[in-house]
Order: sequence, then C-alpha cells, then structure tokens
Amino acid sequence: MLYFGKVEVHDPFIAFGASGKKITVQNSLEFGRVKNTSDFDTVLPIEKWHDLARSRYGQQAGIAEIIATVTQKHHLKVFRVPAEFPAGLYVKLQALGLRLDIVEGSLFPEREIKTATEIAAIQKGNRLCSVGYTVAESVLRAAKVKGRTLIFQGLPLTSERLRFLIETAIKEQGGDAHDTIVAGGDQACDPHERGTGPLRPHELIVIDIFPRVMKVGYHGDMTRTYLKGRPREAQRRIVATVRKAQLLALGMTRVGVDGRNIHQAVCDFFVNEGYKTRREKYGSVGYFHGTGHGLGLAVHDVGRIGPTSYILKSGSVMTIEPGLYYPGLGGCRWEDAVQVGSGPAKLLSHHPYRWEIF
Repeated sequence: MLYFGKVEVHDPFIAFGASGKKITVQNSLEFGRVKNTSDFDTVLPIEKWHDLARSRYGQQAGIAEIIATVTQKHHLKVFRVPAEFPAGLYVKLQALGLRLDIVEGSLFPEREIKTATEIAAIQKGNRLCSVGYTVAESVLRAAKVKGRTLIFQGLPLTSERLRFLIETAIKEQGGDAHDTIVAGGDQACDPHERGTGPLRPHELIVIDIFPRVMKVGYHGDMTRTYLKGRPREAQRRIVATVRKAQLLALGMTRVGVDGRNIHQAVCDFFVNEGYKTRREKYGSVGYFHGTGHGLGLAVHDVGRIGPTSYILKSGSVMTIEPGLYYPGLGGCRWEDAVQVGSGPAKLLSHHPYRWEIF
C-alpha cells in the first residue's frame, strides 16, 4: 500500500485502481492527511460509504459490504489481489458478486526494479546501518576485558545493551531499527538469533542491522562481524573465508545471471575450503541459508539468490550475505546491498570490514 499510494496508514484500508486512477477509502482520522500527502487521485470518506452499504445490506454491513458498494458505483466486478489477501474477506466478497483473481508473485512486479529515488532511499538506509556500526565499534573499543566478561562503563556489556545503543543512535538519525541482531559466540550460529546476555571477549560477534528510513519507508541491510580481544587462528580463517566468498558472489552479480549459480558457487567455495555443511541434532552447521535477497520497502523484497532459480534484472537491488556457523568456533557473516547492472554490481552500502577490536 505504501508503494501504491505513497502514504503510510497504520491500519488496513481500502484501495484499488480503476481506469488508470488510484482510489482509496479513508476514515475521518486519516482522510485529510491522505488527501493532502498521498499519490491517490481520489480519496473517499468511509463514513458516507458505510451508510450507503447499510442502506443496501442492512445494519450489519462491514468492510466487505463497503467494498462491494464502492466498486459497484465504479462499475467494477473483477480485481487482482495478492496471495496473502485475507481469506475471510475473500469469501465474503465472492459471495457479494466480486471476482477476485489471485496474483502469483508480486502484485506490483515493477517494485523489483528500483528508480533513482528508491536507490537513494536504500543508500540512506545503509548509511543508517553505518551509524549503528560506528556506535558498536566505539563501544567495543571502550569495553575492558575482565576475565570472561566485557565491561563497559562499569557494567557487563550485553547483547541487549549494545542493541539499545545501536538502535538509539539510528533513531536519532531518522531511522527505525528493531530486532537488530547482536549475537556472540554460539548464539551467532543461529543466523536469526537476536542475542541475549553478556558478550564475551575473544568470541565472534555477528551484528545485523536492517533499519527503516522513517520518512520514506525504505530499508537498509548490512551485517558485520567483530571480535573484542585475541582471535584464534581458526577464527581468523573463518572470517577471511566468508569475506572471500562474499567477494566471489559480488563478482558474479550482474544482469542475466541466475542467482542459483551464484549461490552454488559460494557453497562449492566453502566446501573446497574445508567448511562442510551438515545437519546435526539441534540444527545445521556450515552454510545453510541463501546468499542474498531483494531489498526495498521490505527487508526481504522481491528476488532471491539461493537454491531456487532467479534471473537477476537490471536495476534490482540485492543483498549479498554468505556466512559460516560452527558451535565452538562461532558464526561469521558479511552482508552488503548492491544494485544489479550489466557490469560489476554497484555497492549501495559502505562500511569498513575491520573486525578485530583492540
């Protein structure tokens, strides 16, 4: 809806296209704002159309009846809806005489190709990531090693505390970062584990930040790996290997390439380097997630670089994020966003890869 109408409304609302026009129905709370700031050609008051629906369908008329009344006035009988359209509403509208055709894939396939304005918004999101990493590095640098604990400003440094400092700094710069991953040690071996409890010295720490630019709604997405203290040689090797895998994938990312081939090249590289993926009792170890995904208004936007075939298109934005995860050794992931073109992919995120913090 944000893509369609260029306005954010917190509650679900009615919107549709007809004869090349964008039409929405809004309550009195949102009517003026949507009318003044959105991309909709026509904004209709829901109170008026609710009264008309009641006169036609009775006092129990709800959203389905309002939609049926509005669309009848516009002489519409068929709509394309996304696969995640609410099932209950789908059944009611069908019973009221509307035909709903479910669209496989994206309702707006043009979302896949980003405009210059969208690219700039994604770059802003990634600059917010860099704000967060600058804070994280500063905190880790200031932290003192005391046995098995990192002490920052007199208190143990926890995942929760570092996450708060990262997200607060991003909020101050106009971003909304939530569910930021700050996972150390074996916690980082589960790639979507947010991280809890004390961060330990001499352990790898994976930080994944994917903030939303509040003004426009687009996201950044970047991952960096850190270690405060003295790394073991095995840790140095895993970090270097993942970075080489990312550079391999970045070098292959261009128009017309099948994302499945990029992903397979990364998998093969890891195996050749001695890092095998295997399933164990409580999950998998090695490399067991995709190499990248689309990025835009959604953190996981249209497009995947993984085991399923997907041909890269000019102007799309993808992340490249290989990783390795072995309990006892830790996890490592490097992630950046790129714009796909006919030549080498254009980096849309910029932050150093210095992972050893002294």
